Amino acid sequence: MTVGLSGHSALAAQGGPAGTAGPAGTVGPGRSGGPEGADGPQLPCARGPLSGAVIDRLRQGSGPLPSGRYGTADPSQADPSEAAPSNADLSDADPYGEDLQLALYVLYELHYQGFAGVADDEEWDPGLLTVRRRLEERFLGALRQDVEVAGGAQESLAGLLVEPTGEDGTGVTHYLRREGRLWQLREYAALRSLYHLKEADPHAWVLPRLRGRAKAGMAAIEFDEFGAGRAEDVHARLFADLMADLGLDTAYGRYLDQAPAEALAVVNLMSLLGLHRSLRGALIGHFATVEVTSSPGSRRLAQAMRRTGAGPAAERFYDEHVEADAVHEQVVRREVVDGLLSDEPGLDGDVAFGISATLFLEDRFAAHLLGAWRAQRSALRSP
Repeated sequence: MTVGLSGHSALAAQGGPAGTAGPAGTVGPGRSGGPEGADGPQLPCARGPLSGAVIDRLRQGSGPLPSGRYGTADPSQADPSEAAPSNADLSDADPYGEDLQLALYVLYELHYQGFAGVADDEEWDPGLLTVRRRLEERFLGALRQDVEVAGGAQESLAGLLVEPTGEDGTGVTHYLRREGRLWQLREYAALRSLYHLKEADPHAWVLPRLRGRAKAGMAAIEFDEFGAGRAEDVHARLFADLMADLGLDTAYGRYLDQAPAEALAVVNLMSLLGLHRSLRGALIGHFATVEVTSSPGSRRLAQAMRRTGAGPAAERFYDEHVEADAVHEQVVRREVVDGLLSDEPGLDGDVAFGISATLFLEDRFAAHLLGAWRAQRSALRSP
């Protein structure tokens, strides 16, 4: 599965061979490794009081955490399940903004590879879990308010199958296929690496929450994502090879500081849905969305890689997804979604919400990328 949703001119001098610089702020030359060694990536730089408090707590091993309001409180002054009050209300925090999304991303990352210097036990720290829950409520509440769900799961899936004809597509993958430059492909890969270097991991959490056809179909697709038993074919490994072709640093989490909130929110949605049994239907909706849309998006990205001379590994990653995800689309629709709703018909609305929420956040991410690139600006937060 590759994420390429909403997703004619020759390559200009700007954005030459992999490793060269594009406009100010674009990804620099690739490096052979990151500073994190075997212990995970480094903690990122804070983007506000919420993320600052979370990161400081993880770095120091103790200290105040964000409370139920948009500030910090000393957890020793209250039951860890009940945050103490502070002066600034959490409702003032932008649910899609840099500060909240980074704080949530960092807390989720404790369930994946963690961070250098942060104890593994922090994954289940009661205070951190309380903070995460409050951030999730803010994020999920905003999505439920802002996302329009038209019809049930089947109607929503049918809408995903409608592809623009000819040159009519306006999404990111259409843009990159037609006129994207190499520096833009490098930025796209750098930002997508936040997910693709752990590809399929968030969806694996749903397996023990399924049964029958849905579980069997989901496990079959995940088996392919994890290389069908071959380490060299694990899709996260294939994406690292793509990054190397593009002259990017392949270290896990390397580009977190460069990723804007729109990119973080896309990945956070997967983690949010995957970590909550109550959201299993929405997670299946998310999974179906990326599988159904992946094959045509991957075909466009493979063409973009060839047109810009990105390299054989860069081409291979998307070529692999064109064929594999065309098969996965059928399995996810006929076995995973149909199997889930046969067992639990009450989850129909949740599946539809997962589809719509995925499209909503991908559209926001696409608007950020295309707005920057069409103005010949970097889509990254910093050089």
